[in-house]
Amino acid sequence: MTTGRPHGQPATDELLARLGARTVVLVGMPGAGKSSVGRRLAKRLGLPFVDADEEIERAACMSIPEIFARRGEAEFREGEKRVVARLLQSGPMVLATGGGAFMSAETRAAVAEYGISVWLRADLHTLLRRVKKRNDRPLLAQGDPGAKLAALLRQRGPTYAEADVVVDSRDVAHDVVVDEVVASLARHLTLPDRGHSTMAVSPAPTSPAGAPRSAVRVDLAGRPYDILIGPGLLAETGIHITALRKGARVAIVTDRNVAAAGHLATVEASLREAGIEHTAIVVEPGEKTKCWAGLQQVVEGLISARIERRDLVLALGGGVVGDLAGFSASVLRRGVDVVQAPTTLLSQVDSSVGGKTGINSPQGKNLVGTFHQPVLVLADTAALDTLPVREVRAGYAEVAKYGLLGDRTFFEWLEAHHAGVISGGPERIEAVATSCLAKAAVVARDEKETGDRALLNLGHTFGHALEAGAGFSDRLLHGEGVAIGMALAFAFSAKLGLCCGQDVTRVVHHLQAAGLPTRIADVPGELPDTDGLMTLIAQDKKVSRGALTFILARGIGEAFVAKDVDPAQVRAFLAEVR
Repeated sequence: MTTGRPHGQPATDELLARLGARTVVLVGMPGAGKSSVGRRLAKRLGLPFVDADEEIERAACMSIPEIFARRGEAEFREGEKRVVARLLQSGPMVLATGGGAFMSAETRAAVAEYGISVWLRADLHTLLRRVKKRNDRPLLAQGDPGAKLAALLRQRGPTYAEADVVVDSRDVAHDVVVDEVVASLARHLTLPDRGHSTMAVSPAPTSPAGAPRSAVRVDLAGRPYDILIGPGLLAETGIHITALRKGARVAIVTDRNVAAAGHLATVEASLREAGIEHTAIVVEPGEKTKCWAGLQQVVEGLISARIERRDLVLALGGGVVGDLAGFSASVLRRGVDVVQAPTTLLSQVDSSVGGKTGINSPQGKNLVGTFHQPVLVLADTAALDTLPVREVRAGYAEVAKYGLLGDRTFFEWLEAHHAGVISGGPERIEAVATSCLAKAAVVARDEKETGDRALLNLGHTFGHALEAGAGFSDRLLHGEGVAIGMALAFAFSAKLGLCCGQDVTRVVHHLQAAGLPTRIADVPGELPDTDGLMTLIAQDKKVSRGALTFILARGIGEAFVAKDVDPAQVRAFLAEVR
């Protein structure tokens, strides 16, 4: 227990007066910084600091891992409830609780009666990096800590959200987070009759410091970059560009629809406010723009704008704009850096991350392109609110893909929360962050797709062939093609005896529940016959010396790369499902 009384701080004294005998209770995941922030907060407020886990260890004369090992989790939780209840009645203080303490309804009731709860919210990437430094987390001791941490976060997040106040714990100085906790408590305590609600700390208009967001780091050797995820990022583009490369000029590449939605004006206003010289190149929307003529339009526009190697290209739009702008940047003056500002769900969780760029050929999708990693990704989730629901659903296919290829727990979470992801609920940021974290991990291991990065193409071999067969038109959006492709990949896997029929049914039902097509017959209009589709499949980028490569599955979350797949089996399967 630590104490200390600040002097000469009227605002703090007023906060303490409003707090009265109540305790400030910090809740959140392991690694959220409850102890580190709590000690500094207690010193700031002049209150005692108590770590509930330390009190439990002192009472039991054992460490937390020893209690788990000798007595089991159930007995630990009962003891935890008693200790927290006792401490709450001994306030006021700053109390840091264990990650699971707030899951108890009895404890939450006691906290509501005797304290004010503060959720220190941290994204999965930050939590994983922090807990890897510790070996005293019994629930993370066995198996893959990343998968377990993700599962715990999905399980506990909705309950943590019941806290009175929510403050983002991120990689800044602890005192910055303490400032935000104090400000949040002051706002909470000055609002009468609030009832039980949550509050996220908002930033000043010119600073993203306090926005409720997530950040994912893509750890490429010598070329790491950040994916920032959350609302309001487009309006802060100038701030992020200045921090990234002061003095650079910016060429915005976007399409007519994105400009009409107001996103171009938002970015341009932010750049003007930051004093950044910029220009805009507006292309026609749609997959047909990803062609040689589209590439020429963008490259010539960049040259006319006198964009040099120290400048930046900003890709503002969906996957088409991201691929086209990224490819153009990669070949302009032998390489100009690109910032991706994805405005669709599909591009936020997939195409903006990982450096794949390219254009289509009449003979197949993305057959011409380069690997050109961005230097920053700004995924403004509020931009998704301007999309037609069909586009959001199409993007959701790529979200579901991450659960299907390697994270069964994430897929199960999506089964329960897909409606919130699609409608724009609080689940959306978590789904985007989890998807980006999964892709970032794969890209860091295999940047140029020489190994397991190919797993990210689950459903794409079938899907790309259908897109090409539909003429890269609005008849079939990319995500819709991926959805059909994933259903076909699981059905083909079952046909080969690799996975059970129940998994196929479950995948199809989930995609349909999300409003996605799952059958070739769901594509409107004419498509090539089986021979024609086989010709398109043979042009897939994963084909090697004529041998077909597919991403197949042994079950949900168990995808693998299958090489030398017999074309006769694929042909027979396509003929059957058509």
